[in-house]
Amino acid sequence: MKQTIMIVEDDTMIRQLIRMYLEKHDYDVVEATDGEEAQHKFLTYRPCLIILDLMLPKLSGEDFLTWLREKEEQTVSVIMLSAKASITDKIAGLRLGADDYITKPFDPNELIAHVEAVLRRTGQFCQKVVLDGLCIMPRKGEVLLYDQVVNVTKHEFQLLYYFMQNPNIVFSREQLISQLYPNEEQTVMDRTIDAHIKKLREKIETSPAQPKRIQTVRGMGYKFVTNT
Repeated sequence: MKQTIMIVEDDTMIRQLIRMYLEKHDYDVVEATDGEEAQHKFLTYRPCLIILDLMLPKLSGEDFLTWLREKEEQTVSVIMLSAKASITDKIAGLRLGADDYITKPFDPNELIAHVEAVLRRTGQFCQKVVLDGLCIMPRKGEVLLYDQVVNVTKHEFQLLYYFMQNPNIVFSREQLISQLYPNEEQTVMDRTIDAHIKKLREKIETSPAQPKRIQTVRGMGYKFVTNT
Protein backbone atom coordinates (compact mmCIF):
# COMPACT_ATOMS: atom_id res chain seq x y z
CA MET A 1 0.00 0.00 0.00
CA LYS A 2 1.29 3.45 -0.91
CA GLN A 3 2.30 5.94 1.76
CA THR A 4 0.10 9.02 1.95
CA ILE A 5 1.58 12.52 2.10
CA MET A 6 -0.41 15.68 2.78
CA ILE A 7 0.62 19.02 1.25
CA VAL A 8 -0.55 22.04 3.25
CA GLU A 9 0.12 25.02 1.00
CA ASP A 10 -2.05 27.94 -0.11
CA ASP A 11 -0.04 28.68 -3.26
CA THR A 12 -1.71 26.67 -6.03
CA MET A 13 1.33 26.50 -8.32
CA ILE A 14 3.64 25.29 -5.55
CA ARG A 15 1.07 22.77 -4.34
CA GLN A 16 0.58 21.35 -7.85
CA LEU A 17 4.33 21.17 -8.44
CA ILE A 18 4.91 19.23 -5.23
CA ARG A 19 1.98 16.93 -6.01
CA MET A 20 3.36 16.14 -9.45
CA TYR A 21 6.76 15.14 -8.05
CA LEU A 22 5.30 13.11 -5.20
CA GLU A 23 2.98 11.17 -7.51
CA LYS A 24 5.88 10.59 -9.88
CA HIS A 25 7.61 8.85 -6.95
CA ASP A 26 4.53 6.72 -6.22
CA TYR A 27 3.08 8.46 -3.18
CA ASP A 28 -0.61 9.07 -2.58
CA VAL A 29 -1.24 12.80 -2.12
CA VAL A 30 -3.80 14.78 -0.13
CA GLU A 31 -4.00 18.58 -0.41
CA ALA A 32 -5.07 21.32 2.01
CA THR A 33 -4.99 25.05 1.38
CA ASP A 34 -5.22 26.32 4.97
CA GLY A 35 -4.64 25.13 8.51
CA GLU A 36 -8.29 24.42 9.31
CA GLU A 37 -8.74 22.29 6.20
CA ALA A 38 -5.50 20.51 7.12
CA GLN A 39 -6.97 19.53 10.49
CA HIS A 40 -10.01 17.98 8.82
CA LYS A 41 -7.95 16.25 6.11
CA PHE A 42 -5.53 14.88 8.68
CA LEU A 43 -8.29 13.24 10.70
CA THR A 44 -9.81 11.79 7.52
CA TYR A 45 -6.70 10.48 5.77
CA ARG A 46 -4.08 10.10 8.54
CA PRO A 47 -1.06 10.76 6.28
CA CYS A 48 2.40 9.41 7.09
CA LEU A 49 4.07 12.75 6.33
CA ILE A 50 2.96 16.38 6.02
CA ILE A 51 4.69 19.03 3.93
CA LEU A 52 3.66 22.17 5.80
CA ASP A 53 3.81 25.82 4.78
CA LEU A 54 3.92 28.23 7.72
CA MET A 55 2.14 31.31 6.41
CA LEU A 56 -1.37 29.93 5.91
CA PRO A 57 -4.83 31.50 6.04
CA LYS A 58 -7.29 30.73 8.87
CA LEU A 59 -4.79 28.74 10.94
CA SER A 60 -1.04 29.19 10.63
CA GLY A 61 1.38 26.34 10.03
CA GLU A 62 2.83 26.86 13.52
CA ASP A 63 -0.61 26.61 15.11
CA PHE A 64 -1.48 23.55 13.05
CA LEU A 65 1.74 21.82 14.12
CA THR A 66 1.10 22.72 17.76
CA TRP A 67 -2.40 21.21 17.46
CA LEU A 68 -0.94 18.09 15.86
CA ARG A 69 1.70 17.50 18.51
CA GLU A 70 -0.68 18.33 21.39
CA LYS A 71 -2.77 15.41 20.18
CA GLU A 72 0.30 13.29 20.98
CA GLU A 73 0.31 12.30 17.33
CA GLN A 74 3.89 11.17 16.79
CA THR A 75 3.36 8.69 13.98
CA VAL A 76 3.18 11.46 11.37
CA SER A 77 6.32 13.29 10.23
CA VAL A 78 6.35 16.97 9.29
CA ILE A 79 8.59 18.82 6.85
CA MET A 80 8.21 22.58 7.10
CA LEU A 81 8.43 24.38 3.77
CA SER A 82 8.63 28.13 4.26
CA ALA A 83 9.92 31.44 2.96
CA LYS A 84 11.01 32.16 6.54
CA ALA A 85 14.71 31.51 6.14
CA SER A 86 16.37 32.79 9.30
CA ILE A 87 18.12 30.47 11.72
CA THR A 88 15.70 31.64 14.41
CA ASP A 89 12.71 30.55 12.30
CA LYS A 90 14.26 27.16 11.58
CA ILE A 91 15.07 26.51 15.22
CA ALA A 92 11.55 27.56 16.25
CA GLY A 93 10.01 25.21 13.68
CA LEU A 94 12.10 22.25 14.76
CA ARG A 95 11.35 22.91 18.41
CA LEU A 96 7.62 22.95 17.65
CA GLY A 97 7.96 19.38 16.43
CA ALA A 98 8.96 19.50 12.75
CA ASP A 99 11.25 16.70 11.56
CA ASP A 100 12.86 18.81 8.83
CA TYR A 101 12.84 22.39 7.52
CA ILE A 102 13.25 23.50 3.90
CA THR A 103 13.26 27.11 2.73
CA LYS A 104 11.65 28.57 -0.39
CA PRO A 105 12.58 28.73 -3.20
CA PHE A 106 13.39 25.02 -3.31
CA ASP A 107 14.36 22.34 -5.80
CA PRO A 108 11.59 19.70 -6.10
CA ASN A 109 14.15 16.90 -6.39
CA GLU A 110 15.79 18.05 -3.16
CA LEU A 111 12.39 18.05 -1.47
CA ILE A 112 11.81 14.46 -2.61
CA ALA A 113 15.20 13.49 -1.19
CA HIS A 114 14.22 15.03 2.17
CA VAL A 115 10.88 13.19 2.08
CA GLU A 116 12.62 9.88 1.43
CA ALA A 117 15.17 10.52 4.19
CA VAL A 118 12.52 11.38 6.78
CA LEU A 119 10.40 8.35 5.87
CA ARG A 120 13.43 6.08 6.14
CA ARG A 121 13.71 7.17 9.77
CA THR A 122 10.04 7.25 10.66
CA GLY A 123 8.13 5.18 8.11
CA GLN A 124 8.12 2.04 10.24
CA PHE A 125 5.92 3.88 12.75
CA CYS A 126 3.41 4.77 10.06
CA GLN A 127 2.00 1.36 9.30
CA LYS A 128 -1.72 1.98 9.06
CA VAL A 129 -4.74 1.46 6.85
CA VAL A 130 -7.06 4.45 6.48
CA LEU A 131 -10.46 4.32 4.78
CA ASP A 132 -13.10 7.06 4.99
CA GLY A 133 -11.89 8.44 8.32
CA LEU A 134 -11.42 5.01 9.91
CA CYS A 135 -7.79 4.29 10.77
CA ILE A 136 -6.31 1.02 12.02
CA MET A 137 -2.70 0.83 13.23
CA PRO A 138 -1.47 -2.76 13.56
CA ARG A 139 1.77 -1.90 15.39
CA LYS A 140 -0.08 0.07 18.06
CA GLY A 141 -3.13 -2.19 18.10
CA GLU A 142 -5.27 0.93 17.86
CA VAL A 143 -8.38 1.93 15.93
CA LEU A 144 -9.40 5.57 15.39
CA LEU A 145 -12.64 6.91 13.95
CA TYR A 146 -11.73 10.46 12.95
CA ASP A 147 -10.54 11.87 16.29
CA GLN A 148 -11.90 9.18 18.61
CA VAL A 149 -10.28 5.98 19.84
CA VAL A 150 -12.47 2.92 19.20
CA ASN A 151 -12.11 0.22 21.84
CA VAL A 152 -12.21 -3.21 20.21
CA THR A 153 -11.45 -6.75 21.31
CA LYS A 154 -8.62 -8.81 19.85
CA HIS A 155 -10.89 -10.67 17.43
CA GLU A 156 -12.74 -7.50 16.45
CA PHE A 157 -9.38 -5.87 15.68
CA GLN A 158 -8.24 -8.83 13.57
CA LEU A 159 -11.53 -8.92 11.71
CA LEU A 160 -11.55 -5.17 11.00
CA TYR A 161 -7.90 -5.23 9.88
CA TYR A 162 -8.63 -8.07 7.46
CA PHE A 163 -11.65 -6.24 6.05
CA MET A 164 -9.76 -2.95 5.65
CA GLN A 165 -6.88 -4.65 3.89
CA ASN A 166 -9.38 -6.10 1.43
CA PRO A 167 -12.10 -3.48 0.90
CA ASN A 168 -15.14 -4.17 -1.29
CA ILE A 169 -14.43 -7.92 -1.39
CA VAL A 170 -17.08 -10.37 -0.18
CA PHE A 171 -15.95 -12.96 2.37
CA SER A 172 -17.98 -15.93 3.50
CA ARG A 173 -18.35 -16.71 7.18
CA GLU A 174 -16.12 -19.75 6.66
CA GLN A 175 -13.33 -17.59 5.23
CA LEU A 176 -13.60 -15.14 8.13
CA ILE A 177 -13.57 -17.96 10.69
CA SER A 178 -10.40 -19.30 9.05
CA GLN A 179 -8.72 -15.89 9.43
CA LEU A 180 -9.70 -15.36 13.07
CA TYR A 181 -9.57 -18.94 14.34
CA PRO A 182 -7.02 -20.77 12.13
CA ASN A 183 -6.79 -23.79 14.44
CA GLU A 184 -10.43 -23.96 15.47
CA GLU A 185 -12.42 -23.82 12.22
CA GLN A 186 -14.31 -27.00 13.02
CA THR A 187 -15.57 -25.81 16.39
CA VAL A 188 -16.37 -22.13 15.75
CA MET A 189 -19.93 -21.46 14.58
CA ASP A 190 -21.16 -18.99 11.99
CA ARG A 191 -23.00 -16.98 14.62
CA THR A 192 -19.66 -16.19 16.30
CA ILE A 193 -18.71 -14.13 13.23
CA ASP A 194 -22.19 -12.59 13.18
CA ALA A 195 -21.68 -11.49 16.80
CA HIS A 196 -18.30 -9.90 15.99
CA ILE A 197 -19.83 -8.08 13.03
CA LYS A 198 -22.70 -6.78 15.16
CA LYS A 199 -20.32 -5.42 17.80
CA LEU A 200 -18.05 -3.82 15.20
CA ARG A 201 -20.98 -2.11 13.54
CA GLU A 202 -22.05 -0.64 16.87
CA LYS A 203 -18.56 0.81 17.32
CA ILE A 204 -17.67 2.12 13.86
CA GLU A 205 -21.04 2.96 12.32
CA THR A 206 -22.05 5.87 14.48
CA SER A 207 -24.27 7.78 12.05
CA PRO A 208 -27.60 6.28 10.93
CA ALA A 209 -27.49 8.61 7.91
CA GLN A 210 -24.31 7.01 6.58
CA PRO A 211 -24.24 3.69 4.67
CA LYS A 212 -22.99 0.73 6.66
CA ARG A 213 -19.24 0.16 6.38
CA ILE A 214 -19.67 -3.58 6.88
CA GLN A 215 -22.47 -4.79 4.64
CA THR A 216 -24.24 -8.14 4.50
CA VAL A 217 -24.29 -9.80 1.09
CA ARG A 218 -27.25 -12.15 1.23
CA GLY A 219 -26.32 -15.78 0.69
CA MET A 220 -22.59 -14.97 0.45
CA GLY A 221 -21.25 -13.26 3.56
CA TYR A 222 -19.91 -9.80 4.39
CA LYS A 223 -17.83 -7.07 2.80
CA PHE A 224 -16.29 -3.81 3.98
CA VAL A 225 -17.49 -1.00 1.74
CA THR A 226 -15.46 2.15 1.16
CA ASN A 227 -15.98 5.25 -0.93
CA THR A 228 -12.25 5.99 -1.32
